[in-house]
Amino acid sequence: MASGDDMPTFKLVLVGDGGVGKTTFVKRHLTGEFEKKYVATLGVEVHPLVFHTNRGPIRFNVWDTAGQEKFGGLRDGYYIQGNCAIIMFDVTARVTYKNVPNWHRDLVRVCENIPIVMCGNKVDVKDRKVKAKAITFHRKKNLQVRRDFQTH
Repeated sequence: MASGDDMPTFKLVLVGDGGVGKTTFVKRHLTGEFEKKYVATLGVEVHPLVFHTNRGPIRFNVWDTAGQEKFGGLRDGYYIQGNCAIIMFDVTARVTYKNVPNWHRDLVRVCENIPIVMCGNKVDVKDRKVKAKAITFHRKKNLQVRRDFQTH
């Protein structure tokens, strides 16, 4: 946890395959708008997200990482000093869920004991390939998973 002011600030690392919706997820929380057009993230983008809690506001500096393989060599540097992480996959693309263990392995290699949440994205799309009952990786690694929900 770092703080440039009195607001508690955490580095949140957002990882997952390219195209799973990481940047759209962040921008939806920042602006309330939904971007349909896919533009690949190059390297990393950092976005501050402030949440208001009953103990006051907290800031997550979200490190939105590129999911494409060609940026793999840079990732460890983005993970350093991460306080928490989200591993995102696309429920309409089974391979993105199959890659969750790889993302988890890479994260815990750099950030041993950080809290990690697994997030299945695009639950609003009808052509779902990863069914809720098939999502079991989190049980093996004690990760937090929320049942289907949508942000509006």
